[in-house]
Amino acid sequence: MSALTLAPAGRRSGRNRPPTGVVIAGTTLVLVVLAALLAPLLAPYAPDAIDLSASLVGTGPQHPLGTDSSGQDLLSRVLYGARTSLIAPALLLAIATVLGVTLGTLAAWRGGWVDTVVSRLTDVMYAFPGLLFTVLIIAVFGTGTTTSVIALGLAYTPTVAKYTRSVALSECHKPYIDAYRVQGMGGARICARYLVPNLGRSITGYLVVLFGEALMSLATLSYLGFGAQPPSSDWGLMVQEGQAAVVQGALLPALVPGVAIALVVVSFNVVGVWAADRLGTRR
Repeated sequence: MSALTLAPAGRRSGRNRPPTGVVIAGTTLVLVVLAALLAPLLAPYAPDAIDLSASLVGTGPQHPLGTDSSGQDLLSRVLYGARTSLIAPALLLAIATVLGVTLGTLAAWRGGWVDTVVSRLTDVMYAFPGLLFTVLIIAVFGTGTTTSVIALGLAYTPTVAKYTRSVALSECHKPYIDAYRVQGMGGARICARYLVPNLGRSITGYLVVLFGEALMSLATLSYLGFGAQPPSSDWGLMVQEGQAAVVQGALLPALVPGVAIALVVVSFNVVGVWAADRLGTRR
């Protein structure tokens, strides 16, 4: 009898255990975050230390990942660059979440002409390429990481708003909403205290999926010269700066940050899709 009862529990625990790929991706992200936090301790050199005598040096004891054309240690730059490459997408999504969740919740709660206006606004933003919208904002307000984060945050707002509206519409028809209304509770209070918190699981899963895409978008802007500016160690900027060295046969200056971007983006996508499934997120 006990064996029969233990077997389903074992199977359930096996189903709850993350797949190997998710474990590997999650471990990779943890290591990247730790490397970013401990960059001053782990980096053998300052990220902006120039040594022209060591220009384009290959891998070795002094420079484990080689150097760029200015003799800057690539390992040190990648470690410090992880900070910008991880913090900037988080800030970008924070802006998009505040605006998008507010608009999506308002549209689902009020309905009618408010829902129509918000829906048409998001449709117009979808018809306009997000990267082009971002470049236009940067053209007006200037280049830099701050401008890129704000511009992309606005560009991602319609995506978050549309998703929030879709999950909030079904949530608004649940019995507990009507119960609070009968008690005389105002709409703003219901949304702030109960509706939005109950959407938190789904929205969180969706944002994890978007994180890798946001990181890639910021890296693209830096590569094009619109985002981070020298002497920043931003990974996208490092790829752009290392491109000239490829002609000279030195692949590491562009390859090292490029691999770092790909590794983190793929890891976030793997973990994000798994987390979205576990949290009941529907894309």
